[in-house]
Amino acid sequence: MQIIAVLALTALAWLIWQLIKAKRFNRFKQKIEDELKDKVIASIVEELELGRNDTFPNNECHREATIFYWTQYKSRILQAALQRDIITEQWLKDSGNLRNAQHLFYVEKDKQPCSTKPLSKED
Repeated sequence: MQIIAVLALTALAWLIWQLIKAKRFNRFKQKIEDELKDKVIASIVEELELGRNDTFPNNECHREATIFYWTQYKSRILQAALQRDIITEQWLKDSGNLRNAQHLFYVEKDKQPCSTKPLSKED
């Protein structure tokens, strides 16, 4: 009887820990949307304005398509923020979100345009 109680408590503790991890991951995804998306959009607009020339006119249609592409998924927003130095891998470590970023890239790996340098495995 005690073994069953210990197993039940262990299973319950594991489920609670999984719930806590899931909530942290969801908060991280919301943080990407709230804090990084606008900065990524501003960076894209600036980049397209500076890169405008006869070969690449970067008109309004091109700007909208580029913004849509990079903001369609959380992993792309995060990737764009990392590529444009809006955030760094150190920021992810310091904020305790490196593991969440790794998980997000894994979960949305089919949404990535190309192979990116994987974030380090250290936590």
